[in-house]
Amino acid sequence: MHTVNGNGLKVLLADDHPIVMKGFSMSLAQFGIEIVGEAKNTAEVLDLFAQKKPDVVILDLRFGEKKTGIDVAREILQLDPKAKILFLSQFDQDFLIRETYRIGACAYLTKDCLPEELATAVVRAAAGETYFLPRIAEKLANLSVRGNDAPEAVLDSREMEIFVMMARGLTNAEMAEKLNLSLKTISNESNAIKQKLNISRIADMTRLAVKRGYIDA
Repeated sequence: MHTVNGNGLKVLLADDHPIVMKGFSMSLAQFGIEIVGEAKNTAEVLDLFAQKKPDVVILDLRFGEKKTGIDVAREILQLDPKAKILFLSQFDQDFLIRETYRIGACAYLTKDCLPEELATAVVRAAAGETYFLPRIAEKLANLSVRGNDAPEAVLDSREMEIFVMMARGLTNAEMAEKLNLSLKTISNESNAIKQKLNISRIADMTRLAVKRGYIDA
């Protein structure tokens, strides 16, 4: 019946939509894959990862909170560099695919994938291999050929955080308070960001952030 054999594999599922998570859980169970934990927010992911020690973590990209799936993946990989991360998202923007691959994810699937594709990705990830749907693999190949002008390609983590705040229209004073930095530091960082992105107007920065999916339109 089922050509994919996931018997004995333990998976941690993380998605802020319980119904969606339950559907994926049932799909994986058909292939003998055991769901050892279900996390509804980013804090639960880290706790359950430490407790359950799963073979593979399946992460959504967005949880309706400040921290993203990519942020959580970085934290998991800091705890355990050998952790196997599989991203499962409704989004397939180039920059998201590129970033998940860059940080060391084993697989990236969209939520319209077939149950067998998801099970295959889990089995491959557990073995330390990568698995991408054909259209996702094609996007990755195209990105490597034509390069990447996305903000995360030229900005470091602090600059990315400030970039998003600038795009949302926060003032230097507001950013300084949120990040516990001096006004001078924020001013210097803001200027550096504008230079690196070759952008001078905040409106253009906002458009870029919306286009890349960092903020909602």
